[in-house]
Amino acid sequence: MKRKLSPISQQKNLTAIAKMLFLAVMTVVAVVLLQWQPEPVVAQDDNGVQIATGSSWQGASFPVEDFRGYSSPFGYRISPTGQATREFHSGLDIAAPMGSFIRNWWSGKVVEVVNDDRCGVGLVVESGYWDHIYCHMLGDVNSASGQDYLIDREGGVLIRNGQYLPAGARIGRVGMSGRATGPHLHWGMRYNGEWYDPALVLRAMYGEQSQVSQN
Repeated sequence: MKRKLSPISQQKNLTAIAKMLFLAVMTVVAVVLLQWQPEPVVAQDDNGVQIATGSSWQGASFPVEDFRGYSSPFGYRISPTGQATREFHSGLDIAAPMGSFIRNWWSGKVVEVVNDDRCGVGLVVESGYWDHIYCHMLGDVNSASGQDYLIDREGGVLIRNGQYLPAGARIGRVGMSGRATGPHLHWGMRYNGEWYDPALVLRAMYGEQSQVSQN
């Protein structure tokens, strides 16, 4: 004759089973999260060559040689022109001596050669879903056969719209073109059309590069 469990014993058994099931489910969830990796953001040229992968920052480059400091952060600020108004600053201003070389942050395609009153002479490079913007550069913007290009003869730089650039390539020099109160690079970052703080991108980039170098 089977012995019947008391209601208290039955409740204890049910509680123990529930705990075991909960632990089993959490173990499966933890394994899945550990194995999950973000899908890479890939830009390709016309020949199918990979340009940039968003799940790794190892090949990225700091954008300025002879770095001297950050002169203005990303976000809202008082207008640098002396007006007592707040404005949104869509990038990170990186101070460097006039004529310091600017390097391409990540491999990608030039999608715009800029020449306006605000940015001055600059470039927009597309790497997958990322756009990186470079402003206040030295040089001139000209056009030939319907194609814009940036030329800095003294710096030996010629960059055409539509050109593919490797990470770390010299793409221009620090200047004061456009709206600038001193020599610096205005470096902007957009991901899928939304502005991001370049300082956070640099922090993530150097964090990963540091981990790789220690392995």
